[in-house]
Amino acid sequence: MAYDRPWKSYPEQLEILKSRGLGCSDEAKVISYLQRLGYYRLSGYWYPFREIKLEQDVTTRKLKYKRLDNFVENAQFKDAVQLYVYDKKLRLLAMDALERIEVAVRCDIAYLLGERDTFAYRSPEQFDTRFSQVGDGHERSRHQEWLDKFEVSLDRSKEEFVKHYKEKYGLPLPIWVAIETWDFGLLSTLYAGMKYKDKEAVAAKFGISTPKVFESWLRSLNYLRNICAHHSRLWNRNVVDQPKLPDVGEVPGLEEFRGKHDLIARPFLLFCIMRHLLEKICPNSHWHVRFKQLASEFPTVGTGGISANDMGLIEGWRDWSMWEDDIEGK
Repeated sequence: MAYDRPWKSYPEQLEILKSRGLGCSDEAKVISYLQRLGYYRLSGYWYPFREIKLEQDVTTRKLKYKRLDNFVENAQFKDAVQLYVYDKKLRLLAMDALERIEVAVRCDIAYLLGERDTFAYRSPEQFDTRFSQVGDGHERSRHQEWLDKFEVSLDRSKEEFVKHYKEKYGLPLPIWVAIETWDFGLLSTLYAGMKYKDKEAVAAKFGISTPKVFESWLRSLNYLRNICAHHSRLWNRNVVDQPKLPDVGEVPGLEEFRGKHDLIARPFLLFCIMRHLLEKICPNSHWHVRFKQLASEFPTVGTGGISANDMGLIEGWRDWSMWEDDIEGK
């Protein structure tokens, strides 16, 4: 289908919202937000305020819900802005945890592989054959493709330490230097390509016995990081790259998600995973206290039916051992 919607000025965007029933009491402020944040970005936050209609699918004859363009009664633009501001705080809190996790995993991989080979990340023999060898129907191995992406990131790097090593020692960089240039995506992909015993050793440092579980966690956390880095909506997002659950009893609290596919697809599970990892990385951190506080500060919006529970909170979660200890901290 050809896209045929024309460009709209900010006053025209305001009129569209008003004509559909969204309360815009301070029109100057509405236009200011549209100018700074954009109609499309904010649309994800007023989406829950749109009317819902139950209709029958023409093909399957099944009933399904459809969002209409018009808004429910008493829906307000300011409520969408409150949701946006709250979501921004949630993303910043996630990024704080993700930074610590990414740096810790980098260190563990560099230490483990670097002991055997200064340039281990370049050596196919250091990785699982499914990662290091060319598969049927492919011209390059996944390891070679990974190295291509690494080279691109290295060329783009503006870091002084990269410039220093290039000028003094030349390339390639030793793994304990090179790893500092990897983003979360490169990190998670390389971990997935490591030999089983090596993956097992790294995962064990974070209290996980099954490498496949830890591999899925890194992949899901990379997905979360991309959401946060692109300032996308998080609080009620349906998580596409979902993490696996660990063995029974391995992480108290995560048992509550077992068999609940709708909750596994929500962000709260990722926050529980980050909390568990931070307990291993920074035992004295009180990041979890800030999460609990933020969960309690979810804005009250006029239409009702929208809450922090939309991120997948489970009843009684505050009493889980991983979320205990209400001491103010860093």
